[in-house]
Amino acid sequence: MGYQGQKTRGVIAPQNDLDDKESLISEHKNKGKTCRQSAAVFNVVNSIIGSGIIDFSLVLLIKGGALSGTDTYQSLVNKTFGFPGYLLLSVLQFLYPFIAMISYNIITGDTLSKVFQRIPGVDPENLFIGRRFIIVLSTVAFTLPLSLAKDIAKLGKISLISTVLTTLILGIVMARVISLGPHIPKTEDAWVFAKPNAIQAVGVMSFAFICHHNCFLVYGSLEEPTVAQWSCIIHVSTLVSVLISILFATCGYLTFTGFTQGDLFENYCRNDDLVTFGRFCYGVTVILTYPIECFVTREVIASVFFGGNLSSVFHIIVTVVLITVATLVSSVIDCLGTVLELSGALCAAPLIFIIPSACYLKLSEEPRTHSDKIMSCVMLPIGAVVMVVGFIMAVTNPQDCTHGQEMFYCFPDNFSLTNTSVSDFQLTTQLSILNISVFQ
Repeated sequence: MGYQGQKTRGVIAPQNDLDDKESLISEHKNKGKTCRQSAAVFNVVNSIIGSGIIDFSLVLLIKGGALSGTDTYQSLVNKTFGFPGYLLLSVLQFLYPFIAMISYNIITGDTLSKVFQRIPGVDPENLFIGRRFIIVLSTVAFTLPLSLAKDIAKLGKISLISTVLTTLILGIVMARVISLGPHIPKTEDAWVFAKPNAIQAVGVMSFAFICHHNCFLVYGSLEEPTVAQWSCIIHVSTLVSVLISILFATCGYLTFTGFTQGDLFENYCRNDDLVTFGRFCYGVTVILTYPIECFVTREVIASVFFGGNLSSVFHIIVTVVLITVATLVSSVIDCLGTVLELSGALCAAPLIFIIPSACYLKLSEEPRTHSDKIMSCVMLPIGAVVMVVGFIMAVTNPQDCTHGQEMFYCFPDNFSLTNTSVSDFQLTTQLSILNISVFQ
């Protein structure tokens, strides 16, 4: 069964010399389904931050598409490895964004429930500020309507808003390194690099940085796509996204060291008003990122079962079913770290490292000493190790999850350690009351 792809914008002519003048010109260009480079950048950045690592393999995908005369990830693999490869990729391309949808719901419920608890006069046990109700409410009011859109280019402005909010969140996390970090006891061996479970972290990072499943969608949304234009977008998106991700990771770990949770905002005390504002921004960011993942899951289903095209009725039905299932699953599962580890190992590692490299190695006629082939030969075994070892460690050594619980340093007497008006003596006295032996 051949892959028909989403509503295509043309195919890449087969070629051996990938010069900058070759392009994918949309068959529907006159229908207005295009977006500016800036919108594409924000879509890619949004995909990386809410859920992506843009790296060398993204360029390999586009080059592989050019070599094979295809314009989608599935059709590239189908042309390279036949139906078995196409089927495997379809499963992975469906599972990754679908699991991302579930993780976004978990984050939304965890984050916004704490925001609503800070509203004066609201009972913390109120059913209408519980995580499950918030997941359903945000789905019906926001993620479902946004996900029903048919053109990913329309999400460019929404992705820009998400990127701006992410910058605000980063500022809050950086501020709390200074005001809160010194008062959080550090864990033993907090600064030891690469402990035995480091491969689990690679799986999580793979999940966090991947946007390969969106690659051809965003590439096809450009007005006149070329390899050079795509490379420029990837460089800008990568620079912005990696910088933001490194700052988040560094600031979070500097503050909480070994107590850092899969969802960083789970570490902060609920009565911290600045962090409450950050949680609100974070929740909005995740909600705005959700539709991009839904686009991909829907396109995979369309390509496998509907020949690449969904009628208006089936477009609505498939979208509603996908979002409903994701909502139900996220209402039951609440430990984000475990979800990220398993998805990163089983889905993200093959999509990032293994498949793009394998496709390029089989299609390219460049000599073995060519830099692209050397990098591909390095990436492929790395991906295999991360996938196998990461999965085994995620199952045998699962993360501890303190979902929905206040961290120990927020007690006693509901006294916030983030209140900067409190003296160091008071903070020290308060910490001495705690059973600090848990840190040993």
